[in-house]
Amino acid sequence: MNFIVENWYLFVMAIGSGAMLLVPMLKGGGMGGLSAAAAVQLVNREKAVLIDVCSADEYAAGHAVGARNAPLADLETRLPALVKNKAVPVVLLCASGARSKRAAAIARKLGYSNVQVLSGGLNSWKEANLPVEKV
Repeated sequence: MNFIVENWYLFVMAIGSGAMLLVPMLKGGGMGGLSAAAAVQLVNREKAVLIDVCSADEYAAGHAVGARNAPLADLETRLPALVKNKAVPVVLLCASGARSKRAAAIARKLGYSNVQVLSGGLNSWKEANLPVEKV
């Protein structure tokens, strides 16, 4: 007990450190979402494939440069044609990130072992001033 009283500041620092690690997870940052910068690094360093799961119309209106389109409704049939090697990193994105989370579950069910979701979707891609193209 004497140790605790004399070293109270160590306990305060430990609690503060734990809180700083916990807060991003509660906000969703640590729940498997990938930042736009991390997605670009993954594409450049590990040859990850960007898959946009928006509808064809949304994809035509604007998508991340280099992204391939596989609408969520057709993902089970389109993804194996777009990404043949199931060990290659796959980054899924949509307009806001909601559909790509569902798409990640489908991709994992299909046997893709390295599936990531772009946190915030195309909106976060644009906010990071990354290039967008239209068809």
